[in-house]
Amino acid sequence: MKKDEEITGRDRVEHPSHYNQGKIECIEAIESATSGLNGYEGYLIGNTIKYAWRWFHKNGEEDLKKAKYHIDLLLKYLNEE
Repeated sequence: MKKDEEITGRDRVEHPSHYNQGKIECIEAIESATSGLNGYEGYLIGNTIKYAWRWFHKNGEEDLKKAKYHIDLLLKYLNEE
């Protein structure tokens, strides 16, 4: 991983370090996890994954609360169907 001062503007937009932990990028995991879901379900799961993925490297507990919020919205949506 590049040091912060070496990261270009493009890297910060297309490959931010808080989404590049492990062997795959967060966006690749979201793409796989949301395949076959409807738009709203995919949106909610995608955001859940995004916030859970980056919590340790970006906003800590706030990101975990955001992930939970999106799970709660999905559960509400599924129970209304």
